[in-house]
Amino acid sequence: MHLSSSSFSDGEGIPGEFAFCVPDPDSHATFAANRSPALTWDEVPDGTRTFVLVCHDPDVPTKPDDVNQEGREVPADLPRTDFHHWVLVDLPARVTSIVDGEFSDGVTERGKPQTGPYGARPGVNNYTDWFSGDANMEGTYYGYDGPCPPWNDSLVHHYVFTLYATDLERCPVEGDFTGPDVLAAIKGHALADASITGTYTLNPRLM
Repeated sequence: MHLSSSSFSDGEGIPGEFAFCVPDPDSHATFAANRSPALTWDEVPDGTRTFVLVCHDPDVPTKPDDVNQEGREVPADLPRTDFHHWVLVDLPARVTSIVDGEFSDGVTERGKPQTGPYGARPGVNNYTDWFSGDANMEGTYYGYDGPCPPWNDSLVHHYVFTLYATDLERCPVEGDFTGPDVLAAIKGHALADASITGTYTLNPRLM
């Protein structure tokens, strides 16, 4: 199976229109267009019933001490963890492409509703955790919300979009399911997978 995007090239930078935040000269970062990128795939294996789509950033700092702090930079050698930006299940096998902006078009404060095109079900992304306790932004964030790495991170972040072809008619997850929930649920049911990676930074020193 092969996955590609007309929105960005594999291994290259993701344009700001597909990010949650873009650089701002006064506040370091401001909301962006937050459009979901276009994706196309082919060479789908026989027996595929639905697709699962997951996008994660493996470069998120595990300690918040230096994150977005003036006069400081998040060290490159700090241990990192996964941050899920997009979790989608039950995308029908007849679908082999999605257009840009089809699953997200703009930042929705407190999160988008739990609905999606093609009858696919969006899971919860990690902005739900990030905005917990924020009076203006707290909520449940479903589906796609794009890159917004710390503006003072010394690492360029990587965003891995992975499509799984499964033999499942319906992914066995319910409610506010997460990326790890989905990956556990499709274990043994993925017939093939394909990935594409984009990069993004808000650190002016790395641009």
